[in-house]
Amino acid sequence: MDISPTKHIFAATICATVPAVALKLWKSSNLDHIPSVGYSSWLGSYISAFKYVGNAVQILQEGYAKYKETPFKVPTLNRWIVIIGRRHLEDIKKSTDDELSLIEAANEVAKVDHLIGREINSNPYHSSVARIHLTRNIGLYYPDIKDEVHTAFEELLDLKDNVWKSVPAVEIMREIVCRTSNRVFVGLPLCRDPDWIDLNSQFAVDVATDANILNMFPKLLVPFVSKILPNTAAGIERAIKHLDPIIKDRLRRMRDHGDEWSDKPNDILQWLIDAKQESTTRQLTLRVLTINFASIHSTTNALYNLAAYSQYVGPLREEVDAVIREHGWTKEALALMYRVDSFLAETQRLEGLSVPVYENPDAFDPFRFSQLRVDGNESGRHQMVAVNQDYFPFGYGKHACPGRFLAANELKTMLAYILTMYDVKFEDSVSRPASIHWDLNVMADPTVRVMFRKRVI
Repeated sequence: MDISPTKHIFAATICATVPAVALKLWKSSNLDHIPSVGYSSWLGSYISAFKYVGNAVQILQEGYAKYKETPFKVPTLNRWIVIIGRRHLEDIKKSTDDELSLIEAANEVAKVDHLIGREINSNPYHSSVARIHLTRNIGLYYPDIKDEVHTAFEELLDLKDNVWKSVPAVEIMREIVCRTSNRVFVGLPLCRDPDWIDLNSQFAVDVATDANILNMFPKLLVPFVSKILPNTAAGIERAIKHLDPIIKDRLRRMRDHGDEWSDKPNDILQWLIDAKQESTTRQLTLRVLTINFASIHSTTNALYNLAAYSQYVGPLREEVDAVIREHGWTKEALALMYRVDSFLAETQRLEGLSVPVYENPDAFDPFRFSQLRVDGNESGRHQMVAVNQDYFPFGYGKHACPGRFLAANELKTMLAYILTMYDVKFEDSVSRPASIHWDLNVMADPTVRVMFRKRVI
């Protein structure tokens, strides 16, 4: 019987898993003094870990109800997670990277070293490039962001007259987000290339899927198992084919004309080239893919809330219509859309791990934050890009997401454009579809279809 090398590796991996898991069960943990949610025994912790995968939110809420501000731990398939109270956030914020490292934590979860490349974490210069240039140039890029959002909606929905049209919500919204982000990352015309958009949308899924598989194996087996997971590697090769001629052309222009030339692009790919830390197509492609992976966000849950809570459409439209009428489609106009910002902030709050510091924390209150901005004198604290101890969907402290301003501008533009141009409703029901939970990941239900039609005024 013919056995391929891949099957040899897989068989060896399975055989090695048994003693590795046994060793892990035998080895005592230095977290034994911290109380657990679920079973804490060697074998019982694995039973609790499998329960945690599909019920993380409920299990963490159970732990919070039981232990409040006292640290507790929960088991996952390959490690323990320690949950601490909000009073420790400042300690975390002040910690050095040697003490607490977001990069190492993210790598442990997403297995970036094994799936994308060790250089991504060993020299994360792309993070500083994104932080500096995305924040500094967001006003300059807003016309492109607005143009791509408007164009993408019109092309992908392709509505006729006042007829309702049913579309797969997650698929449509993900493509619009990907197109808009890549207008800033790689520019036209590549940002509209169907294969480029497809591979970047799929790449995020492939990395997450492959990482979940790797996280089921002991650390010593991860390097071997990663070599038989073809999806992420295939995405990298597809991306290289797209970027190779573009990168070579830009490098040629820099050799011929120096660091500046008349029609020099102003996008993240060029900023990475200008940093002169890497110069090969593969190296730069991995950086662009990593930024894309980190930037894939979802506005589908906001769309679901818009379709489910139609009573809020009127006040939202009133605000958007008034602001656009006076200021046009500008970055400054978005800053005046308090209700739109609040609607998105509340969606993000509920679609993560809700911090129970707000009144009725389990209820969807779309104007919660806009009302806080009106009532209080800390307006900036209640914006969706805010980073504080009460609200941190974009992280906290020095490791807060550097792309959150771009994400916020994209999301607000998309929601405002939907309100301006379309009516929306669910195809089959009027209730809000529940999100899908896997570990700490929260995903909009990809099976749901939403109906659009041109706005009836």
